Amino acid sequence: MENYQTVSEALAGLKNRGFNLDFNLANGVLHSSSENIYLQPDDFTISELYRFEGMSDPGDNSIVYGIESDKYHVKGVFVNAYGVYSDDISEELLKKLNTPG
Repeated sequence: MENYQTVSEALAGLKNRGFNLDFNLANGVLHSSSENIYLQPDDFTISELYRFEGMSDPGDNSIVYGIESDKYHVKGVFVNAYGVYSDDISEELLKKLNTPG
């Protein structure tokens, strides 16, 4: 796995390796608006994970996930805050994001 210093470096590195879609949370699942794909927790694997901690602002804490879906034949990224700033997500999706692989 690569060693990135910033979220933007991680996103650029993943994009260079084919992780081209951007996923966001939508109703407890991951959604790519460009492809209109909704990924349930069983629809994807986490192939890479990078954690970043803000030096002075806890709001800068985030995790970058490299997501792959064999079902849809796509690769993309998902960025999520963690700790008290984490988005409200379903228990099933949270479990998946906390157990990469």
